[in-house]
Order: sequence, then C-alpha cells, then structure tokens
Amino acid sequence: MSATVLIVDDQPTIRRSLRHLLERKGYRACEADSGSAAVVTAQAEDPEVILLDLKLPDGDGLEILERLQGVCPEAAVILLTGHGSVEVAVTAIRKGAEDFLEKDPSSLEVTELRVEKALEMLKLRRENRYYRYQAQGRVPGQFAGSSPAIRELQGMVDLLAKAPQTTVLVQGESGSGKEVVARAIHCQSARAEKPFLEINCAGLSEHLLESELFGHERGAFTDAKSLKRGLLEIADGGTVFLDEIGDMPLAIQPKFLRVLENRTFRRVGGTRDISVDVRMITASNKDLAKLVEKQAFREDLFYRLKVMPLTVPPLRDRGRDILVLAAHFVQEFNGMLKKRIRGFTPEAENVLLAYAWPGNVRELRNVTERGMILCQADLIPLSCLPAEMQQLGGQVPISPPLPAPELLPEPVSAEPQSAPEPVVASGEQGSLEDMEKRYIQQVLASVSGNRSQAARILGISRSTLQDKIRRYKLT
Repeated sequence: MSATVLIVDDQPTIRRSLRHLLERKGYRACEADSGSAAVVTAQAEDPEVILLDLKLPDGDGLEILERLQGVCPEAAVILLTGHGSVEVAVTAIRKGAEDFLEKDPSSLEVTELRVEKALEMLKLRRENRYYRYQAQGRVPGQFAGSSPAIRELQGMVDLLAKAPQTTVLVQGESGSGKEVVARAIHCQSARAEKPFLEINCAGLSEHLLESELFGHERGAFTDAKSLKRGLLEIADGGTVFLDEIGDMPLAIQPKFLRVLENRTFRRVGGTRDISVDVRMITASNKDLAKLVEKQAFREDLFYRLKVMPLTVPPLRDRGRDILVLAAHFVQEFNGMLKKRIRGFTPEAENVLLAYAWPGNVRELRNVTERGMILCQADLIPLSCLPAEMQQLGGQVPISPPLPAPELLPEPVSAEPQSAPEPVVASGEQGSLEDMEKRYIQQVLASVSGNRSQAARILGISRSTLQDKIRRYKLT
C-alpha cells in the first residue's frame, strides 16, 4: 500500500525537492504552504506521515502540531527545523511528534530513511493495538489428531501456505475448527510475521460490518467523528479471515468482490482508492451454492471465493482424534485451573467416542472444561460429564457387548473377510462370520442404530461398516 506524505513548508523550493524525492521512492505526496492549509489538506488526504516546518507564516509549529494531531491522531509527524531550533524540536517530540530533521540540502536524502522509520513505527502501533484486542485467548493454528481426514486437510493446508495470494474458502459445521485452519494457513505462509485479523459477518449489522472492514472517513456518518482505518488496511501484508461469509449483506458483497479482484477499496465516505496486499480466507457453515440459488448470495462472488475450497470434517467423523483433542484440552485447562488431572476414566472415554458431538470441537472443549472443574480425582469420571452423555453411558459400557467367552470373535478387520473354517466351542458350531454379524448387531443396538458411533466402537470406518451391513443384510 502506497503511503501518503504531507509536506508543510512555506518555501516552494523545499516542498518541490521533498515531493520529487518521495514520489521517486513510491510515496504519494501532497503539499501545504501554511498551518491552516495543512489542517485542511490533512483532513482531505489523511496522510500517514507529515513533514512539518516549525516556522510557518500563520502560526507557531507547536500550535500547528496540536491542530494536526486533532485531525490525524495516528499520523507520524516529522519536524523540519532550521539551525538553532533543535531545542524546540525536542519539546515538540515530547508533545507527540515522531522525529525531527534539519532543513539542510545535504539532509534531503536522510528524509527517506526517517519517513520509512516513521511508517514502520506507525504500522507496529496499529498492529499491537489490534493484536491486544484480537489475540486474547487465541492459540496458533495446530491440528491435533491423525485421522485420515485430518491428514488430508493438513496436506492441503501445507500446499496453500506456499501460495500466499490464493483466496481460500473453508467449509464445515459450526465449531469444527474453521478458524484453526485459517490460522494454520497464515502461520505456515510467508505472511506469518504480518497481521492475522478476523471478523464475523454474522455478528455485525450491515453498516458496522462495512465500517470495520473498509474503515470510514471523518464525517462519513453521524457518529464518525474521526477517521478510522478498517481491517483490510491494517492487515496490509497479512491475512484477513471473514467467518460466516454466507451472512454478509448483499449490499456489501460487490464491494468485497472488488477487493478480491483487484485488491483495492474505498473507506466509507471516501473518494480515494486504497490498495492493499492481503490474503483473503473466508469460512461458512452454510451451503453457499444453495444461497446462490435463493439469490441470497452473489453468484460471481461465490465462484470468486471458490478458488480453493477446503472442508473441515466434523468431530464425529474423526475417530480416536476425539481422545487426542480431549487430552490436549486437559493439558490446557490444567494450567488455567492449577490442577494435575491425567485424563478421563475408560468409561468416560468410551462415551466421548460414542457421542455424536453436534457442537464439534468447541463442544468437546467446553465438556472438558466442565469435567475438570467438577473433578476431584486425577481422572475425569462419567459423572462429571453433561447429563445427556451420562445417559449415553448406560447404553455404551466400557467394552462393547461381546459373545460368550468361548465364542469370542477375532477383531473386526477394516476389510471384508471371507468365511473362515468353522470353530467348535461348548458343543456349538459357528463361524467367525456369524459371530462378526452378531457382534455388529449388538453394537448397533447399543447405540440405537447410529452408524457413525458404531463404526468408532468397532474401530472401522463408516464406509466399511456400511459394506458389512449390506453384506450381512442387517437392519
């Protein structure tokens, strides 16, 4: 993004020299020949840096500094001083000026370095302010678990991290970890040292969302008493994550489409195009294609977002990753709650695996926190889990119902088996295939026919269970 520098000096030669130098370095420069003109120009141009002469025909430099701070509170002011006025410059720095520079033809080239330094400090202040607000309670995006779905997702994240310009659409159920995926892409990319800023499109009104995303000019609306830079501007060089993009109001969608296509936008009430270098990652738990059919979402925006779609699997399809995540949360809350809990009892673990997790990873985290608060031992028992999970505990014992010991089957394999030789036990004859069929029937009955839960208990994939149900003609 090209920064704007305002040059305030009553000498045309100084202004032209500085303007030529700055524009040659890629900055956008504007001029003012007096203090009053500087205030008017600052209101119109919103400069990031102001080069201010201390001796102006219509006022003292310190007075003009205060007026400019009222108009552009974020701007970095570098004072241009003559010989013998260094003491005044030091006083001005105490009042909020960023730096000072002697007005000497030989020092013109130093100006570039001072402007660059001022911009770096300005950017750091903006990022720190937003990080303090955004980063509370956040952790870097990491994946816990090793299920096939998660391994596949991690592979896609690794690929996208190497393409820092590519727009990404993350899809998945609420609470499944879409933000974690977005942060992982950012943290593994070349943009990792730049800001990661997020906004939830569902939680804000149309006007507030527009202002937060694009910023607004002073006086753009009734409460706009000062200029505000939006997330797109502050995240320059980094990543902007828009959660629940399906809830973005239709009136804002064409403006956002413009950002995706040419990386430019205008603040609310503004007339100047602002260019930014940001990666856009969006997420939705809704079917955007169906929203397009209902004309609740723009078709051109949908296809522009769908450059690289990712799907985060729901927790119920991640098998024993549930226990890995639960162990991760136990360690997290041990530090917060000053406890030394080692995990869950076998009975509680069995219920965690059998539960459907409609709230996904977010629900698992909440359940773990609740259990640790209530737990008075070193393992969280079933009695410390929510009521609906305790009820499930009565249906799913620690081990799935098994045939009698003398008819104990071999473990169910992930691949269909041919019928082995019959075995004889306790005077009865039967095959492993028969026992496998009865075993699957009992597990299905114990979870009221829920095939996802049954597959987890059996230790096989849901598709393998479906094949066996068809093979054995189970109902």
